[in-house]
Amino acid sequence: MSEDGAVTRAPGEGGRLLSWAFRHLAGPAEGVQGAVQGGSAEARDAWKRDLAERKRFTREQRERKRADREAQRRS
Repeated sequence: MSEDGAVTRAPGEGGRLLSWAFRHLAGPAEGVQGAVQGGSAEARDAWKRDLAERKRFTREQRERKRADREAQRRS
């Protein structure tokens, strides 16, 4: 809290009007089917494949860097 007792907020947090509008006009997300799970089964499968590919690529990069460091130590 600041010295005058007012609550300070982050610059992007918004004020009273924005928080009221979000609570009352946006409404709950309960009525959206599959909102948390990510939609269709195809979309989830594509996301899983993409994640596995990214992990594989990162693993290969780490191995390549490790091999380069080992080669530099030996020479």
